[in-house]
Amino acid sequence: MTTVVRRTGLTHLDVVARLFDQYRGFYGQPSDPALARDFIRERMERDESVILLAWVDDAAVGFTQLYPAFSSVSASRVWILNDLLVLPEARRKGVARALLSAAADFARADGALRLELETDPDNATAHALYRAMGWVPYDGTLRFRLPL
Repeated sequence: MTTVVRRTGLTHLDVVARLFDQYRGFYGQPSDPALARDFIRERMERDESVILLAWVDDAAVGFTQLYPAFSSVSASRVWILNDLLVLPEARRKGVARALLSAAADFARADGALRLELETDPDNATAHALYRAMGWVPYDGTLRFRLPL
């Protein structure tokens, strides 16, 4: 199984919207495909986020969405890795690792100072993956950052 991660846009709006609806469901939100599609479409049209899609063969199996932020103290861009989903059938196969690596590559190429994310306190699997990939907790919170 080879995972390919690519930045995406309106061409794959329906694919991303479907994954985004599932992502929201993971966090207890009711399924609302129209809301998911509208939200993602607005982010894409306004160039307010970067969405990376993970593909295995011809199937989209996961995504991550990054939002821009800035560090005033460092006078630098920071990217917030806000959303990350891997479909259940693709988990434990390196897809999350591929998405995180692609996000880091994108942020580095963009000249960002770092990536940041926040995760649930009981998500030990994610915590272990983030640490294994060089992310470190900071500020005494469950937020992580990856120095670039």
